[in-house]
Amino acid sequence: MIKKNRLSSEQYAENFSDIHPPYENITAAKVDANRCLFCYDAPCMKSCPTSIDVPKFIKQIATENIKGSAKTIFSSNIMGAGCSKVCPVEKLCEGACVYNLLEEEPIPIAKLQRYSTEKAMENKWQLFQRKASTGKKVAIVGAGPAGLSCAHTLSKEGIDITIYEKESKGGGLMTYGIAAYKVTPQFCEDEVNYILSIGGIEVKYNQELGRDITLAQLKKEYDAVYLGIGVGVARQLDIPGEKLEGVVDAIQFIYDIRDKGYPSVPVGDKVAVIGMGMTAIDAATQAKRLGAKEVTMLYRRTEAEMPCTKHELDIAMLDGCKIIWLAAPKEVKGLDGKVTELVYSKMQLGEPDASGRRSPVDTGETFSLEVDMVIKAAGQTPFENLIAELKIANSKGKIIIDNNCATNIQGVLAGGDAVNGGKEVVDAVQAGKDGAKAILKFLGFNM
Repeated sequence: MIKKNRLSSEQYAENFSDIHPPYENITAAKVDANRCLFCYDAPCMKSCPTSIDVPKFIKQIATENIKGSAKTIFSSNIMGAGCSKVCPVEKLCEGACVYNLLEEEPIPIAKLQRYSTEKAMENKWQLFQRKASTGKKVAIVGAGPAGLSCAHTLSKEGIDITIYEKESKGGGLMTYGIAAYKVTPQFCEDEVNYILSIGGIEVKYNQELGRDITLAQLKKEYDAVYLGIGVGVARQLDIPGEKLEGVVDAIQFIYDIRDKGYPSVPVGDKVAVIGMGMTAIDAATQAKRLGAKEVTMLYRRTEAEMPCTKHELDIAMLDGCKIIWLAAPKEVKGLDGKVTELVYSKMQLGEPDASGRRSPVDTGETFSLEVDMVIKAAGQTPFENLIAELKIANSKGKIIIDNNCATNIQGVLAGGDAVNGGKEVVDAVQAGKDGAKAILKFLGFNM
């Protein structure tokens, strides 16, 4: 049965508390920092999409130079605080740590990064000086990681920025699309405010491209436009019964948890989650933490092909989520318009597809699961209709850019998920930096 407010406020608080507690003091942080080998040509730095100088910032923590450490991190990644909580570090920096080769625990880089960056945010350290205004104006569409990173980089150089954001808060997927036990809504708000505190950036909220503002308008009023609009249209399953009451989209489900608060989000007793990416894990674990009795995840391939990391899968398993591998949804059945059953096909793996992963092939055998809620987390697709309306060159809705982040429209640049179709937050931050560099070049500034 789908209902709201299943748990007490104490249970909600416990279920959604920080999954990775921070260091309690500088001594604890220094113990880990002093284990670092400070490698020359460090593999951890190479595996970070924003190229944070990891050995340097850890050395600064070891010598109690926390302000310097935060500056080292933020110089490469202005969302370093958020990334320290949501990055899949086990396949990036920590996964590349040489201690893995020695069969020892890698340096907890994310935890150390969190220590410095949170201290900077708590104390409101202003680590960057904005240059005098150049008189040049740039419009950025989207206050997500790509847009904020681009804005901060440009503002440092004295460019006046206006960000147009369709939501009522900034942060993009960080604010609206990631599990609340990883980053709280309050943390996201603090991070956005910290980034904007450099000055020279105005954010206009509840302003959607194509609804409240037009590209033509922005082109006329600004010297350049950067599109960091992300992705956001949930991929449909295209199966019978998808419109029944109780079938919801994972991003919307997570969005509601972040936007409306835990007690106001309804969840079923027996929930099925379709997919095995980070969003699917976030949806499954949060359904369980909202009070669902059973949560079953279905994925059409095997564990070897899953898009999420082993670390993320472990979170779901520890929360008691069940998993059915090689299962593809075939039909949702219901009674009186409400979901009662999910029919799925048993799959087997065939030849590799374009992604290099073996393709799931239907065996013709079907099974069913008694459910009262189905959460679809089969990925997101780009804003294809909007991109077509704007007459921007694209590939299935993904914006096509050249080496200078430029679209086919003069003075309009783009980056992040809108271009790559959806990667990590840290990739979007780097895309924003690349976009800013390209805009400065376009405006005639030598960098």
